[in-house]
Amino acid sequence: MNKMIYGLFFGDSITYGEYDGVFGGWIDILKRYALQKYNEGSNELILFNLGIGGETTEGLLKRIPYEMKARNSTDGNIIFLGYGANDLAKKEETQLVNPEQFKTNIETAVQNAKQYSKDIYLVSILPISENIDSEVSPTGKVRTNEDVLIYNQILKNIASENSLNYIDFHSVFLQDKEILLSKDGVHPNEKGYGMMAEIAIPIIEKYL
Repeated sequence: MNKMIYGLFFGDSITYGEYDGVFGGWIDILKRYALQKYNEGSNELILFNLGIGGETTEGLLKRIPYEMKARNSTDGNIIFLGYGANDLAKKEETQLVNPEQFKTNIETAVQNAKQYSKDIYLVSILPISENIDSEVSPTGKVRTNEDVLIYNQILKNIASENSLNYIDFHSVFLQDKEILLSKDGVHPNEKGYGMMAEIAIPIIEKYL
């Protein structure tokens, strides 16, 4: 008998798929792939895009217990946490969520997630375009690639310490980031989102 497994993707606008007018973002691509496989006889893998533009880990902690309780499959859940691009941003020279608090927030979210799943994935923060590195954005935020590395290292450490999975989109984007990022220098374009989906498909295939 086929299983019905839920995949819950928590994150910000990059999880949501902002700036992709072609595919709708990497999770929409995964949704279509999972549906195709289900129609071919695989397990049913229902993917929930729970990305909210501009969200930091502070917002995640307010909603993750309720979101997971509302979407809990008896056959199993896969949980993805994709945060940091907003946490590390500085506004008026102050980070929205400093590294120590970011670490604490992710660890708390992981403990929440563990109540519903053994399959937890931490998603790396993408590099940013050299054009906006250290520049003030229209929203008044400043991001640096130096901070991206610091926050990604925190995610890697938490993944290692908790035996979690780490999806390293950062390394894949690094060399070709100017081609894979959209005009704003933060979000992927359709090529970038397509690349993310290619990396993630083998991950979700394990549950199909």
